[in-house]
Amino acid sequence: MFSSYRNLSARLGRIGLLSALGALLVAGLLTACSSSNSSEPAGSSVAASSPEVTASSSSESVPSPAAEPSAAPAYPQTFQDELGHEVKLPAVPVKIFAPGMEDSLLVLGVKPTAQWANGDIVPVYLQEQLGDVAKADFSAGLPTPEVVASYKPDLIVLGNSYYADNGVYEQYAKIAPTYAFKQSSSDLNGSLRKLGELLGKSQEAEQALSDYQRKVEEARIKLAPVAEGKKAVIIRMNDRGIFLMGGDYYGGYVLAQDLGFGKIKFVEKESSADLSLEMLPELDADYIFIANHAGTGDAFLKELESSPLWRNLPAVKEDRVFKIANDAWLNGGLIAGGNVIDEVVELLAP
Repeated sequence: MFSSYRNLSARLGRIGLLSALGALLVAGLLTACSSSNSSEPAGSSVAASSPEVTASSSSESVPSPAAEPSAAPAYPQTFQDELGHEVKLPAVPVKIFAPGMEDSLLVLGVKPTAQWANGDIVPVYLQEQLGDVAKADFSAGLPTPEVVASYKPDLIVLGNSYYADNGVYEQYAKIAPTYAFKQSSSDLNGSLRKLGELLGKSQEAEQALSDYQRKVEEARIKLAPVAEGKKAVIIRMNDRGIFLMGGDYYGGYVLAQDLGFGKIKFVEKESSADLSLEMLPELDADYIFIANHAGTGDAFLKELESSPLWRNLPAVKEDRVFKIANDAWLNGGLIAGGNVIDEVVELLAP
């Protein structure tokens, strides 16, 4: 309807938004901003990522793994997880079940034994590496111990404390050593480093973080003329409504923390907020990125675009509204963050 919009799917040939909200469930925190079955983390620092093969779905958007692998640590080793459990590893883990942390595993050069899924929905941006990996269905809750055991893991990593509740930790720990984070997505750099420790890949983790930081610095230089003093926001929509993504997690973190765009007032101190048409006159964003979850928010998008309040926004009038299709924007990790950076540079400073 809006010919002034630039459609990112068309420009970049990226995969559609079909699974945009899939990996978002991994965070485990239910909010109004999440998909119908997903949850948002309280915050994050886009610097964690996933499995082997390559550290990214795009050679341009992902930091390369360390040239030299970490020296093999001595085993057995004992760790204490963030919930106070003692975790004993008799040997270096090879088969890892870490639902929702696939991005970080791939960055370390590790392919998981199964990947998080909501039915058949999986993070599209990782499927070049994970297309042949079994889907662990979380649509009805955590997989049963029997299902997890079928993956034959020698290490289970739970990305948040909610996954460990109601006796689940104790059941999983009978299958394999189980490490639980309080909330891995709230500190993606830290959780990547911890994964590196658990898997004997600390050097790979540090190299990946260094590569990512270099990518951030290069992007900041390119974007400086258009980003300095400007505010950006992600508007997410699905079948439940329209929401604003703050600067504390996922693509919002990349925009605000990595690339230095300012936060609009509605999410200046919040990680997310509902958006109503009445709020539009106060939407003080210079750049707006729209994520319509697999088309489920079409009715809300139509309502938004038909509103005179929307059409009067400076960002709309000045052709600074972009429809994003890559689900990396709605996921956390070095691979996801790298993809977002590449797209922002392509859109704003080609």
